[in-house]
Amino acid sequence: MLHFNYVGSEDAYVAFFQLRYMDSREDEQIQGITMKSSAISLHYATGSIEVMINLVDSPGHVDFSSEVSTAVCICDGCIIVIDAVEGVCPQTQAVLRQAWLENICTVLVINKIDCLIVELKFTPQEVYSHLKSILEQINALTGTLFTSKVLEERAERETESQVNPNSEQEEQVYNWNAGSEDTDDSHLYFSPEQENVVFTSAIDGWDFGIEHFARIYSQKIGIKKEVLMKTLWGDYYINMKAKKIMKGDQAKGKKPLFVQLILENIWSLYDAVLKKDKDKIDKIVTSLGLKIGAQEARHSDPKVQINAICSQWLPISHAVLAMVCQKLPSPLDITARRVERLMCIGSQTFDSLPPETQALKAGTIVTNTEMKETRGENVD
Repeated sequence: MLHFNYVGSEDAYVAFFQLRYMDSREDEQIQGITMKSSAISLHYATGSIEVMINLVDSPGHVDFSSEVSTAVCICDGCIIVIDAVEGVCPQTQAVLRQAWLENICTVLVINKIDCLIVELKFTPQEVYSHLKSILEQINALTGTLFTSKVLEERAERETESQVNPNSEQEEQVYNWNAGSEDTDDSHLYFSPEQENVVFTSAIDGWDFGIEHFARIYSQKIGIKKEVLMKTLWGDYYINMKAKKIMKGDQAKGKKPLFVQLILENIWSLYDAVLKKDKDKIDKIVTSLGLKIGAQEARHSDPKVQINAICSQWLPISHAVLAMVCQKLPSPLDITARRVERLMCIGSQTFDSLPPETQALKAGTIVTNTEMKETRGENVD
């Protein structure tokens, strides 16, 4: 079994996995927010692979930033959860910056999509534009953090070269002489086609990444899944007659694929349930190949019906856990530099630690290597 450690950054994440009982303190339950970090282990199986995910849920409120900082320090990855209505908040920026400082890999969950449908009455096109804006905001922040990191490390290396002009230079990851503009940082940004973004409605029990719909439509309309993965998000539309995907949806007045093939289907479901259109609901359920219990079908609360349908169609947590397994690193892949950071407190340096403590670094690396060899994994 693989083991992942990662940290969620917003209260919405608890609801996402329907784990509100993690807020065990009385004041947390009264106020409905997370105030202290708590942990739980989740077992996830996909195909023949079984994974144990150690989840640390940390507060989303800015007043409890110290809890987030502590959680990030002990984790191997970070899930940043953004409220689709509020967008990128100051605490979102603080969490992302903390993850960067700890060199933690991050993925993104945009929650409360249902509020855009039910409360704000957005059209699918308006939601798409709104989600694009959120991703642009957080990617702009990511770009700022990346540029700052490049410039800081470049300055450090220049200072080091002045102090020790004859010292042997280590292999460089970036082209410092060329500057940050020549460095490929595309993999650092959040984008659905990179499978590091998931859209969800925690309260209605559904989530999805574009991989799910790419797999479905590749069979339905005969376009390769790889092509759909690159075009379901972005300035693309489909010519149904020619069965070709074309670029330039806005310029030609066409609907983006994300709107036409994904959002409009979700909107149709909500519209049918909220209007209590039984015939349309039955048609949707049949077309999706689902079976809804009689009690849920007759229930007067639309949320119950939506949850019953979506929990089978787009089951909650599946897309996020799959993203975690694919995008966040295993603790067995921990780097020597991160081991040093975990062993140091505050501004303390690794070289200042006692020899006995420093020896633990080598032991940790050796143990992880042996575990990977036992599992038959490649060891670099």
